[in-house]
Amino acid sequence: MSGAGSPQDRPVDCHDLRVAVVAASWHEQVMDGLVAGARRALEAYRVEASHVVRVPGSFELPVVAQALAEDGYDAVVALGVVIRGGTPHFDYVCSAATDGLSRVALDTGTAVGFGLLTCDTDEQALDRAGLEGSSEDKGYEATAAALMTAMTLRGIRRSADRADAVPL
Repeated sequence: MSGAGSPQDRPVDCHDLRVAVVAASWHEQVMDGLVAGARRALEAYRVEASHVVRVPGSFELPVVAQALAEDGYDAVVALGVVIRGGTPHFDYVCSAATDGLSRVALDTGTAVGFGLLTCDTDEQALDRAGLEGSSEDKGYEATAAALMTAMTLRGIRRSADRADAVPL
């Protein structure tokens, strides 16, 4: 299972972070599980200010994630699922969404949680959706990663601010 070796979850207090979740709409059952997992993580990490936005599909995740990051959210969690079919469309959508989300994080300096499932079968997606009987909860994991990254970025920025204030 791909979750082997993942870090142990140790929720910290993120009550003052503003967090947005952008979720695709394709594969409703899987998406409902991913969004529920994100909500569980937001609760575990005590996030008080969160917002969920739905988009048509995974291709649309980056542009909306970028708009949310530019609107001042401390973290954006992108959730979607693409299941391989018989055409190269799978590769194009996965590549565009992955590259786009990476660009959002790097261009805006905002923590972006990567919760895009890229699966060969419906069963693989369901097994990662955090539903009853699922072996993994990728919505929770992506949200926890975004929150921890946002806290790390905050610490780095505060250290830099303090260093700038010290006369040499």
